[in-house]
Amino acid sequence: MSTLTARVVPPPALVGGGAARMLERNFLVYRRIWPVIISGFFEPIFYLFSIGIGIGELVGDVTVAGELVDYTAYVAPALLAASAMNGAVFESTFNIFFKLKYGKVYDAILATPMKTADIAIGEIAWSLGRGLIYAAAFMIVMGVMGLIESVWGILALPAAVLIGFAFASCGMAATTFMKSWQDFDMVNLIVLPLFLFSATFYPLDVYPEFFQVLTQISPLYHGVQLIRSLTLGTLSIDLFAHIGFLVAMGAAGSYVTSKRLSKLLLS
Repeated sequence: MSTLTARVVPPPALVGGGAARMLERNFLVYRRIWPVIISGFFEPIFYLFSIGIGIGELVGDVTVAGELVDYTAYVAPALLAASAMNGAVFESTFNIFFKLKYGKVYDAILATPMKTADIAIGEIAWSLGRGLIYAAAFMIVMGVMGLIESVWGILALPAAVLIGFAFASCGMAATTFMKSWQDFDMVNLIVLPLFLFSATFYPLDVYPEFFQVLTQISPLYHGVQLIRSLTLGTLSIDLFAHIGFLVAMGAAGSYVTSKRLSKLLLS
């Protein structure tokens, strides 16, 4: 008499791997609360119209790499970089903190064959994806307004992915050290100065000398310079330094995130 053995086959992921399972889970959750994602897109648009266009009428042209550039075209790529930053940071901090401390989502996930590295990669990828959504929508607005002045501007979208990766990984790493919601005051305390003082609205040379040095440490400054160079077509060897800074930042944040999740969830 033969014995039949039933074998449970897990449903296929959107793509292979544990990190893809995290992406699939987040997609299934957010498809019912999509307005939460869309709402964060409007802030840089408001800045573009109020500062880029409004104040731009008073400022006139700005000198970039020895060429005169319309102020709105100067500010727009910086706001594109800020869009990628905002989406990545807010997804990788507030939402991750809830899942980690209150929802206990990751404890349940680790009861499956998934590992902490899968969680880290999946959540970072999802966070930078939110930044990419903001950046892509903002880039469409720029295109409609004629603010992309070079064919190299098409590479601004991959650059936005790199910015999202850098901020998502570091945002999630920082979240693993947070103890309460009050700690998130520090997120705004860091993000707002980065937004305002990363050569976003004014050229670097108008800042005091000491402040110029501090500004060049800002990760958003490197993102702004990268995207601005692409959309304006002012390419230089400095682009590799900006890319290297963001890659190093993302790699460091990813490493810390993976180690911290292992310590918090497995020890």
